[in-house]
Amino acid sequence: MVSAETTLRVLYAQTDVMGIMNNVRYFEFFEAGRNNLMREMGYAYTELEKEGYGLSVVESYCKYISTAKYDDVVRIKAFMDEVPGVKVKIHYELFVEERLIAKGYTILGFINLKTIRPTRPPEKFVELVKSHIKK
Repeated sequence: MVSAETTLRVLYAQTDVMGIMNNVRYFEFFEAGRNNLMREMGYAYTELEKEGYGLSVVESYCKYISTAKYDDVVRIKAFMDEVPGVKVKIHYELFVEERLIAKGYTILGFINLKTIRPTRPPEKFVELVKSHIKK
């Protein structure tokens, strides 16, 4: 498994009138976790794009377990436990302190940025994920 953690503080703009984080914002936290996972793996989104590849979300899921409130620090754990094919599945767990508040996943498809068509991932990316999963 390859994993990374990052933290974000809940902004006032991300909450409703009760000070609770709006449910759609959880997906923004997933994105932050995904970006950090890629960066910590050594394959940042910017590198992927320079090589002519993009990642497009094709499916997303979130199970809401508890709430985050304004000014809470949310710890985001993002991880992959499978070698990607044309698609890659990334899992997420969100915590406030030690309390699990949400878990879910996104499935992303690799696309060729010139043609905007599905494509296989770069071999370098696949090998990098394989090397982390075997550890």
